This record gives sequence, C-alpha cells and structure tokens, in this order.
Amino acid sequence: MSTPPLASGPEGPDALRPLLETVLQALAEGTAARGGPLPAGGPEHVAERLRTALGDPLPHHGSPDALHTLVRALAEGAADPADPLCAAHLHCPPLAVATAADLAASALNPSLDSWDQAPAASELEALLTRALADLVYGNPDETSHTSGTEVAKGTEVTEGTRGAQGTRGAQSDALVTTGGTESNQLALLLAREKHHGIQLVCGANAHHSLHRATWLLGLPDPVVLPAPAGTLDPAALDSALSDLRGPLLVAATAGTTDAGLIDPLPDIADLCATHGARLHIDAAYGGGLLFSDRHRTKLDGLAHADTVTLDLHKLGWQPVAAGLLAVRDPTDLTPLTHRADYLNADDDTEAGHPDLLGRSLRTTRRPDILKIAVTLKTLGRHGIGNLVDQVCSHAHELADLVAAHPGFELYDRPVISTVLFRPEGATDDTVAAVRRTLLDQGRAVLGRATLDGRRWLKATLLNPHTRPGDLATLLKLVEGHTPR
Repeated sequence: MSTPPLASGPEGPDALRPLLETVLQALAEGTAARGGPLPAGGPEHVAERLRTALGDPLPHHGSPDALHTLVRALAEGAADPADPLCAAHLHCPPLAVATAADLAASALNPSLDSWDQAPAASELEALLTRALADLVYGNPDETSHTSGTEVAKGTEVTEGTRGAQGTRGAQSDALVTTGGTESNQLALLLAREKHHGIQLVCGANAHHSLHRATWLLGLPDPVVLPAPAGTLDPAALDSALSDLRGPLLVAATAGTTDAGLIDPLPDIADLCATHGARLHIDAAYGGGLLFSDRHRTKLDGLAHADTVTLDLHKLGWQPVAAGLLAVRDPTDLTPLTHRADYLNADDDTEAGHPDLLGRSLRTTRRPDILKIAVTLKTLGRHGIGNLVDQVCSHAHELADLVAAHPGFELYDRPVISTVLFRPEGATDDTVAAVRRTLLDQGRAVLGRATLDGRRWLKATLLNPHTRPGDLATLLKLVEGHTPR
C-alpha cells in the first residue's frame, strides 16, 4: 500500500488539488440534498442518515470514497449559516477568502507554541493583535478613565505602567482565543492574579461563561445585579460597588446573546473609576461595530475597559474559531509566563527567539490569525464595516415588517442585528412549539430568548446577502405554523 500524500511540502499543492475538487463536489451535492437551512426530519432522522453514511467508524480497511461520502453527509446534515432562513444564533456564514486562508493554515500546520514551529505565523500574530488592540483602545496618546488597575500614587509612569493608570500605552495587546468563553475566562484569570483574588460583579444579562469562569477559577459566586431592561442597571451597580469590599471586577456586556443589547458603557466606566473597580467588557458580539463608521459610537466607553472580549466568528465572518482578548495594560499578561525548556529556553529567548508560551493557556495552537489577517487585508476596515452596516440594516427591515404585521409582536427596535418577536397572543409553549416545528421540518432556524418573563423567537441576522424577500418568507413560515 502506497504512503498517503502530505498536504504541504513540494508535492502538497498537487496532492490537494484533486481532493479539493472532491470536497467541493460533495459540498454541492450535500447542500442540494438538504434543500434548506437545516436537514428535515428532526434529530433521529438526521442521526440515522449520518450513521448510514459513516458505517463502521474504525474499519480494518479504508475506502477511497470516504472523503466524498462523509463531506456530503455532513453538508446534507448541516445547519447552513449561509442560508438566509438560518438565523438562530451568533453563527455567521464565513467569507470565502477567510475559508481559503484557513485551508492554507491547515496545510502548513504551524503550531504557535514555539517560534521554530511557526516563524512567520508568530510574527503575523504579534503584528495583527497589536493592531486590533489599537482598534479597541485608540491612539497611544489618547487617555481614558483611571480604573481599578491604578498604580500607587507617586509611582513613576513608565511605558509598562501607563495603561494601568488609565492612559493607553503604545503596547496594549490582544491574545488570540477560541472565542468569547475562553476570552472571558482569561479576563477573570488575569484580574484574579493581578489583585490576588477578585469578586465578579455582573448583570443578570451577562454571558453564562462568566459564571462558569468563576467556578473554574475557584472564585466566589458572582454578585448578579438586575437588568430590568435587558441591560445592567447603573443605579444597582453604584449601590453594589458602594457596599462591597475587596478587589472588584465589573463585567459589562456589549451585545447580549439574547437580544443584542449594549450595557451603558460610559456610565459603567465612570462608576468603576469612582469606586476603584476593574472593568471587563464582553464585546464578543458587539465588538464588530468597531469597524463601522455608522455604528461604532454604540461602543463609546469600550476603551475604558482593562480587558475586552472580541469574537470575529460573529460580526467578523470568520470560520470558527476567531476569538480575541484585548488587554489595555500588557503587564497584566505576566501571569501567563511559563517555561518549558524544549519550547522557550532562556538562552533562546535571550538570543532573540520569541517566547510564545505566554500568549495563551494552550500549548498547541493553530494560526487562526491568518484568516483574520487575510480578511482585513482583502476587505479593509471599510469593507468589514459595510458588512456590519448591511446586517444591522437587515435587522431594522425585519423589525419594520414585524411592527407592521397585526399577527406579530415586536420586543423592541434592534440595537445590533438581533430581532425578538412572537405571534400576537401566543403562549410561551406555542412559541417554543412553532420554533421546533420549523427546525424539524428543516424550513427555518430561529432561536429563543426569555425577556420580560415571556418567550420570544430570536432572529440573529449575520448574513449580508439576505434580501427583503427572505425576511418576509421567514415571517410567513412562522405565521403559517402558528395555531389560531
């Protein structure tokens, strides 16, 4: 039996070319067989078709058709975020250019745990993460609120301490993560290590990963404040910060998962400055607004945060994963320093070989930065901003259709690209049943959210190719499956 070809090296491109044709053909066939945003038949039917296609998962002898068979089966059984009727989650359709770049990353297979495994990729990551930190924190000479990371009075302001005193130093940085969950966990870890323990204060609207992070890190249960309008209440925060003692970390949200709402960031930053609390902003969803001239003012206050979660596999149109944690003061990253002689020996780093282990809690890391870099270089900030503007406009168009329809109730005008609505007069059970029926029929993929004590259908619009007719079709499907 001949040795299978490799993806890289001199013969890699020739080995990949026919396989790419196989993959593209299988994707086309699977998409056509699915015929909609989701496979029809519900979980059991989908599982049975996949089991049939897979057969023995560990055969004694392999099959030359396995690539075609399994890619086709996966495509047929996929939830397709590129279908305009697939609008349940913060699950974007990736750009073709980003996906092509991801193929190159997979073929070359750098591992970002030591320079000798990823010479160019490590430099690309360093350059782009600092540029993205600049996008979050602004120009080096801009100032922001003094926060709980303030150094002692009388301490000389150096380049390393400047960010800690509320002025963004030139070296603000960002780490590449697997997404919002890892970024939020890192933010809490860095806060805990800097202050030798921390008490998290967040709103009832905060992402669940923050709660899990306190558990993973052995921190006290978070102090959860009311969010009566879906956003953190500044008055409740002021009261809590006045009563609580010890190092405090306030977590605000710029783009809630349920409704895409943004906490009052400037007010929260002011309160953190007044009370000496550290500020983390989870902008996994809303961070993409930074690229939009039209919408970036919704993120006023973001630059006051000590750490910021970003997630470009949401409003960035990247294949999973493409998360980031921006850090205003790079000295906060010191606790991540770690030594393994075979990866970052002291004499190597002293000789000028970059130390990559302090860039993540993970050891092996793929170069997810490549697809982000290719996308930004291809489209530019203006091009990404146009995509952001388009999906936000689509959300307003859907909200207009809902508001004008006598059979539907609109929760509120969208802040980003999420629209909550429900059939007029329907019970919560009916809302849930309509959603499941559309899922099982493979007709439409809508999410669900509970606000104001009621259950809502959630449309998260992340497809810039969505047309007004698609939005009307979505409402017709919901209307047609709502019992009267």
